[in-house]
Formats: sequence, C-alpha cells, structure tokens
Amino acid sequence: MLEDTEALVGRAIAEFNATADAVELERIKAQYLGKSGHLTMALKTLGKLPPDQRREAGARINSAKDRIESALAERRADIAGAALEARLAEESLDVTLPGRRRGGGGIHPVMRTWRRVEEIFGSIGFDVGDGPEIETDWYNFTALNNPLNHPARSMQDTFYVEDKDAGGLNLLLRTHTSPMQVRYARSHKPPIKVIVPGRTYRVDSDATHSPMFHQVEGLWIDENISFADLKGVYTDFLRRFFESDDLQVRFRPSYFPFTEPSAEIDMAFKSGPLKGRWLEISGAGQVHPDVVRNYGLDPERYIGFAFGSGLERLTMLRYGISDLRLFFEGDLRFLGQFN
Repeated sequence: MLEDTEALVGRAIAEFNATADAVELERIKAQYLGKSGHLTMALKTLGKLPPDQRREAGARINSAKDRIESALAERRADIAGAALEARLAEESLDVTLPGRRRGGGGIHPVMRTWRRVEEIFGSIGFDVGDGPEIETDWYNFTALNNPLNHPARSMQDTFYVEDKDAGGLNLLLRTHTSPMQVRYARSHKPPIKVIVPGRTYRVDSDATHSPMFHQVEGLWIDENISFADLKGVYTDFLRRFFESDDLQVRFRPSYFPFTEPSAEIDMAFKSGPLKGRWLEISGAGQVHPDVVRNYGLDPERYIGFAFGSGLERLTMLRYGISDLRLFFEGDLRFLGQFN
C-alpha cells in the first residue's frame, strides 16, 4: 500500500504539472479525487482489511489525498496567474502616451447661420423674438390674410394637431415664422423692428426641402417705412452675411397674401462656382393693410415691410452645400468640417 500510494501521488503531481489548461486540470483532478477516482476507490476498500492494517492504510491514503489536493491548489494558482499575466500583457497601456480626451462638441452649421443672422440684424437695432411652434390656424393663416379656403393655403401642406382641450381651436405645426409678426406687434408699440428665427414645418422632403426647416422672419413697422428701406436693409444684410460686395441683388415681383406689393429676392455672385446664377433667397414685401389691422394698428398711419428667409438656404450658399438633407443626418464627418 505504501508504494502504491506514493506512486499515485507522484503520477498525479506529474499530470498536474504537464497541463496549462484549467479545464484539463479539473478533468485530471476527477481521476484522483472524484467519486470514481483512485483515492476514493482506495478508501472504499479499507473495510476489507483487518483492523490492525485498516488504521495504517487509512492514514496513508488521507496523507496522499492531502498532498494531491495541495499540489492541485498550487497548480490552479499557477495557471490562473499565467492567464492573468497574459491578459495584462494583451491589455497593457503605455502610460507615457498622452491621454485620449473625449471629443468636443461643436455648433451645427445651421445654428452658426442663426447666430450670424441675429448678430447682423441686432447691430442695426432689430430685436429677436420667439414664439410657439404649435400655432393656431388664425395666427398661422387667417391673421396673415389667408382666410379659410384661400388658394394660397395649398402652397403650404400642413401638419395639423388634434387637441380636444384646445377649446375648439384648430392647431397645427407652424408653416412659417410669420405668425410672430402678429403676436409680436400685438404686444409691442411701434416702432417695431424684430426678427424671429425658428423651426417651421411643411410636408415636403427632397434635396433642397425638409419637413422641418428653419426660417427667419423680419418685420419693421413705423410711420414712414418704405419698400426702399426693405431693399437697403436686405441688400446690406446679404453683403455682410456673405462678407462680400461681389454679389448682385434683385427684387422680382411675386405674390404673398400678407404683403402688397410682394417680391422674391434673388441674388447672384459675380465670381466663384455660382457666378452669374440667380438664386432665390427670400420672400418679402410691404405689409398688407389687412395684416396691419390684425396687428391692432391703423394702416393709414403705420406701414412697413416683412421678409422670410430660409436659414438652410443661406447656410447652403455660404458653405457650398448641395443637399439640405446632410444637415439632419448626424454624420460627424460632415458636421466636423464646421468646427
């Protein structure tokens, strides 16, 4: 029994040391210490021995078991340590390298245009107004000389909002920032000089249109504000916005229900890739007398102009962008160029 036990311990330790795999080590352990292992089976045979031999044989088997378990624990520790060393080597960091900072955010190109427009008009005394994006039909259409069933409404497919608690008001996502003409004028006394940048919504989507877009409304009402003032203010704005006198501006007769006379404002660069190409940049005109009445003012005394410009259109021209959808796709490769 002594020689068999010593041989068993030696064989077990040799097999433990021969493997570097933790799963294989546990399989080897079962051969010696498992329910059907060598030592377990040896313990089961003790009952067949005479009493004087049973005590001595049992002590030797238990001693062998302790030595095998000790060798097993030591090998487990070695394998775990080797695995840890390998993982640390694989995931090691060079602490002498400069740290990696989280990327900083930037200002969206449309927001850059928004701020630039506010800065330019603010420098000539225009206030900045802000209003609700969910509007009533009256402010969005009727107050701007767009009564129900007016054909001009068909130019602005609209997102309507159902609200049972709105007291019978017909609500919609505003199709332009022009409702703020009426809202602002009814809460301020002339002279009124204000721009209103903000989000607007129409059912439209292609390379140059989006269901959600940004617009800036401009309004100047006083006792003696003419179409000449509109031409001077807007032409100066374009030259300052594009930082160039090398452009032409023209006012082309058009129709808007809330202005009379009305005009489309076009511009053309005298040089560069868009040289000589006329581009529509804004709608504008002298505020219609009926709209002035809805301001709560006397159109026989007060007169003025209004304009509405798309911030995306201005941004596209300033930075040479051909597809408006790029502004809203969230592609950091595109947006990173502006910061």
